[in-house]
Amino acid sequence: MGVSGALAVVPLPTDRLDELLELCREHAAYERAEFREDGQVDRWRAALDADVPALHAWAALDGDRMCGFMTATTDFATWSARRFAYLDCLYLRAEHRGRGFGRMFFDRLVAFAHEQGCGWLEWQTPVDNATGIGFYEHLGARSRAKQRFTYEVEGREAR
Repeated sequence: MGVSGALAVVPLPTDRLDELLELCREHAAYERAEFREDGQVDRWRAALDADVPALHAWAALDGDRMCGFMTATTDFATWSARRFAYLDCLYLRAEHRGRGFGRMFFDRLVAFAHEQGCGWLEWQTPVDNATGIGFYEHLGARSRAKQRFTYEVEGREAR
């Protein structure tokens, strides 16, 4: 698949969520992670279209071809009592890396953080994502060592 169109990062149109699903499959494979399809498209649509969106999403376009995506949320930090933006996912197809999309995504994320009244950005990346880590460090981001835990509450009774 060639790369030859005009490059752009735009808000993700909700009529292209099936393409987002395909990109999520690819992203999970790239990170060697499990991806279970269980109705995400409908939940994404509801989250993106809510009066106060639970999710914000952008698409990387090469011409009209979607070749990547970025999603973010906002959160509130207890210690600083300030809002921050959380970069949930960022993925570009391999043939589109190194063409400026990463910087375009990051610039859009910074603008989003300002629009939302956020004081900083946070995200995580796999420890073996040397390319991504190098890019983030080049931007001036700092890493903080922590472990991320998950605990499934769905299907468990509250105590």
